[in-house]
Amino acid sequence: MFIKSITKFVIASSCISLLSACAVVAVGGVTAGATIMADRRTPAVQAIDKGIELQAENALDKRFGDKANINVTSFNQKVLLTGEAQDDGIKNEAGDYVKSMKNARSSFNELVVGPISSYTARASDSYLESKIKTQMIFTDQLPSNSMAIVAEGGNVYLMGILTQNEAALAKKVASNTNGVKEVFAYFDIISDAEKNRLEKQGKADDTQPSSPPVNK
Repeated sequence: MFIKSITKFVIASSCISLLSACAVVAVGGVTAGATIMADRRTPAVQAIDKGIELQAENALDKRFGDKANINVTSFNQKVLLTGEAQDDGIKNEAGDYVKSMKNARSSFNELVVGPISSYTARASDSYLESKIKTQMIFTDQLPSNSMAIVAEGGNVYLMGILTQNEAALAKKVASNTNGVKEVFAYFDIISDAEKNRLEKQGKADDTQPSSPPVNK
């Protein structure tokens, strides 16, 4: 468990360094920086999402150990499980655990039943995430920091609070990134009027309409 945590930290630190450098180039000013840094979730929901991730990852890692590699991503209280599980029983049990969490609004179990991925494969996925994030930052009319991007085995999973046009653009950017196999979206779709309200207010309401996952 300690080694797994250290590895995640090293990979995440490398990606964060890369993205920070890109962001500095992209913003070029205070106004642009404010737009890029915007998150359409309230601070309260952001805290809830982080709590869901920490609670679920700790519980599932303690329960399954080396029998699974489970990554938990929560955005606007929609929870995504990615990674690998040694058998269907582990996958189903992990999914049931997340479904039962008090603050989880909905959940999507994308665990793959099979061999646990190598650290090299995970590093490759982390690099792919960083490439997509960079492309999002440099794409006009796309609120890159109101999205979560997860890559697993070359498949990419997108979460966020976007308009229909923004969602289509985000999927296009991810799909056109070299190394991506398939793109799956779990967006909360909002109207243009709601988008304008959020841009003025700087945050999203605590609840948003759910939308089913759509692949490319």
